[in-house]
Amino acid sequence: MFYWVVKAILGPILAVLWQPRAEGVENVPRRGPAIMVSNHLSFSDHFFGPLPLPRKIIFLAKAEYFTGTGVKGFLSKAFFTGVGQIPIDRSGGKASEAALRTGLRVLKRGELLGIYPEGTRSPDGKLYRGRTGVARLALEAKAPVVPMAMINLEKIMPPGRTVPKLGVRPKVVFGKPLDFSRYYGMEKDQRVLRAITDEIMYSLMELSGQEYVDRYAQAVKAEIEAEEKEAKREQQASAKDERRSKRADKKADRKARKEAQKEAKRAAKAQKKAEQKAEKDSPGDDTAGGAE
Repeated sequence: MFYWVVKAILGPILAVLWQPRAEGVENVPRRGPAIMVSNHLSFSDHFFGPLPLPRKIIFLAKAEYFTGTGVKGFLSKAFFTGVGQIPIDRSGGKASEAALRTGLRVLKRGELLGIYPEGTRSPDGKLYRGRTGVARLALEAKAPVVPMAMINLEKIMPPGRTVPKLGVRPKVVFGKPLDFSRYYGMEKDQRVLRAITDEIMYSLMELSGQEYVDRYAQAVKAEIEAEEKEAKREQQASAKDERRSKRADKKADRKARKEAQKEAKRAAKAQKKAEQKAEKDSPGDDTAGGAE
């Protein structure tokens, strides 16, 4: 119920402020389970993706949205819990298996399950390699996969920005359902899972117009963060060197001024001494008197 209340309130606001567009809404099944796979450009994907649909999308959301502290953490947890989003641990291994089972339960209830195959937001607006968990879900649940391409969302609220930017018109394109029934029973074959995942990502690439990079976004994001940290360290080191150089220059200036002052005192003292000597060596003004 909370989901529809939030949508009823936010929907008109989002429509007025950003005038979002949607294409291919008819490709989303009116009933029954389906996996909604989306590229991930921004935090605002959670809002604009489900907006044009008459059905609720339950996303598998990262656990960090539910574990924050303070007022911001409380509001985040309250919102994502209220709209039915499910927290998942993205650390891999048993956590990934648990997330898979959670998704299967959603699909078995005949609902729409939202997934971001890239696993994290794109660090630069490009489309990155998908993780094969979505393929396993499609085969085990025997559910159709509907590509959901977000366009321009990274311009509204890119990573690191807390206030949405106005003047950008977002767009969501829903592609035709992808049928992978020819692979049923092959969910343990890694080559099959990779082929399905790549087909899904190719469909998203066509719909979104993004440049595709055959690398995991998480690895690229880690590299970018490492480069930023290194650049920051270099900048700090440069600033430190500059401060050290300025201190050395000031010290040299003080030393030069002191030496100049000492030299001036020595010169004045030598001049005074020379003047005193000159006065002592010069003949007197008195003259010797002659006898009369």
